[in-house]
Amino acid sequence: MLLLFCLLTAVPAILMLHTLEPELVLPALSGLLFGEALIAAIVARLIHAPGSTADVTWWDFAGAFTLIGCAAAVFGEPDQAALFLEAEQRPAPRPS
Repeated sequence: MLLLFCLLTAVPAILMLHTLEPELVLPALSGLLFGEALIAAIVARLIHAPGSTADVTWWDFAGAFTLIGCAAAVFGEPDQAALFLEAEQRPAPRPS
């Protein structure tokens, strides 16, 4: 389970580092981590696994992803997030 989430976080993060401009990486990483936190929380809610204090649960993953996503959002500047959202909303250029 831990390996799966490591891969699901590391592979998109590496792709973001190579494809996005440097000022857009933190807002994109924050969005990725919030999405993974949402998925982990949904899975935790659906499986109803009995938890103990010694085991790592899906709720732990959801909390960790949320915490790291918040940190990425705080370290990123608001104008960077605006650039990220603006880049997503730009229509693709039409070929002539």
